[in-house]
Amino acid sequence: MNHSNRRTFLGAAFLMATSAVGPGFLTQTVVFTQSLGASFGFVILTSVLLDIGVQLNVWRIMVVSGQRAQDIANQVFPGLGTGISLLIVLGGLAFNIGNIGGAGLGFDVLLGIPAHWGALIAAGISIAIFLVKEAGKLMDRFVQFMGLLIICLIIYVAFASEPPFSEALTKTFVPDRIDAISIVTLVGGTVGGYITFSGGHRLLDAGLTGKAVLPQVTQSAISGISVASLIRIFLFLAALGVVSKGLPLDAANPPASVFSQAAGTVGYKLFGVVMLSAAITSVIGSAYTSVSFIKSFSKPVQLYENWVIIGFIALSTIIYVWVGRPVQLLILAGALNGLILPVTLGSILLAANTKRIMGSYKHPVWLTVFGILVVLLMAWMGSYTLIQQLPQLFN
Repeated sequence: MNHSNRRTFLGAAFLMATSAVGPGFLTQTVVFTQSLGASFGFVILTSVLLDIGVQLNVWRIMVVSGQRAQDIANQVFPGLGTGISLLIVLGGLAFNIGNIGGAGLGFDVLLGIPAHWGALIAAGISIAIFLVKEAGKLMDRFVQFMGLLIICLIIYVAFASEPPFSEALTKTFVPDRIDAISIVTLVGGTVGGYITFSGGHRLLDAGLTGKAVLPQVTQSAISGISVASLIRIFLFLAALGVVSKGLPLDAANPPASVFSQAAGTVGYKLFGVVMLSAAITSVIGSAYTSVSFIKSFSKPVQLYENWVIIGFIALSTIIYVWVGRPVQLLILAGALNGLILPVTLGSILLAANTKRIMGSYKHPVWLTVFGILVVLLMAWMGSYTLIQQLPQLFN
């Protein structure tokens, strides 16, 4: 495999990971650590296992078939792909509004720029990437750099907070309680909605398809989950260190409290860098992937894809400046994506065992069985979670 392809596979992994690691990811992790304590480690472990099963199923089927998720779904059942695309775009828009808000908050913390102006600057940076002729390659490099920056800073804060490592390890395997809402929200926020398709669609756009690249696809998919999970684990440890000492967290901005309580003023500024980096990469991933779900149905969107992506970012920014309310929106978006996941993964699994779509390819039985279990589990937990979360959004 040549250097360019290796870089694309790595870029796809980081695009998926940084699409997941946005303001909602940071907020959800801290909020659930505050409510569950060390037992949140079990939730993370469970979600990682589910995430890997989802990611491997989805990426393998798309790459072998050489088709995007919506096109596969339409072959399984006419109109299904169109419906999925609508849900993905709406979910992506909801996440992107929160992402833009998170970027504005990052600028506020880091440089003292008012959040609304910071949101506009962040939108401008994201848009600039898609004004470049080879936007895909620039996007790959940008998300890799930002992803590594986030990892380094969060590891520093995690050790600065001095968490109870032994308790965290014990409760990861023997939790005090199991919370379905946190599990479905984490899975929905990591591989739900548009996120699980981001890296896979990037590989398709780069022309990396067929059975010959399956080993690299598997490695890339697992790498993406590993990067996102590494960030989640160290953020959990950082929050646990603060919570276990009984230090207060600001309900309006829980992640910022963790960083400032763990490392003082320096930690607060580092939070600004992490929030800004996470938000901008998520804006890019959300916009890119959401538009990739509609370009199959429109020739003009295919021809002017980058401009449509720019329009998606601009629309998200306008809605944020007008509406706001990022924290509630981010929690609900994670739960909604968890409910979308059974539909999208279910259609992928049906395609995996349909010869007219997959040809001679034989999908591993264990992946099919695991995927079916995830579909059933997420359908049940996703419905329950959405029912629980909807009243809170309108309070």
